[in-house]
Amino acid sequence: MVISLLTGIWWFIKGIGLLLASVFALLKGLRLTFTKFFSRPVTIQYPEKKRAVAPRWRGIHYFKSDEKGDTCCVACGLCVVICPSQCIRLVAVELDGGERYPEIYEINTVRCIYCGMCAEACPVNAIKLGRNYEFVDYQRANLVLDKGRLLANAPKEV
Repeated sequence: MVISLLTGIWWFIKGIGLLLASVFALLKGLRLTFTKFFSRPVTIQYPEKKRAVAPRWRGIHYFKSDEKGDTCCVACGLCVVICPSQCIRLVAVELDGGERYPEIYEINTVRCIYCGMCAEACPVNAIKLGRNYEFVDYQRANLVLDKGRLLANAPKEV
């Protein structure tokens, strides 16, 4: 009789402890909810204001141009070899002076994983990844960047 009474008291105390623990957890959650509810929102009005990207952000590719406005690329093909997703297509031609030049240079941005290895492999720093993140289109064919679009993607000098 005494043992069953002690067992009943034990389960009653354990039940009170579980009840207090769950009420404490509920109050902790409500405290977090109320602190966030009465704080200022962090919404950014997107088209008017743009969020600053991190310094290591890798956005859309662009070509660095030379004094004539043409690409600095020497068509060595290192970017094509090192690209893990094989999204770069390069057709090189040799000019009269013996230097190589990219006749066709295309980057399929749908396949690209924006790892930046092409920019690191370039010996003349011709291909770079910019800070632009607004690059959308309805057609996949428009997301393939050719040499002209890569030159046009270069950031404006400030």
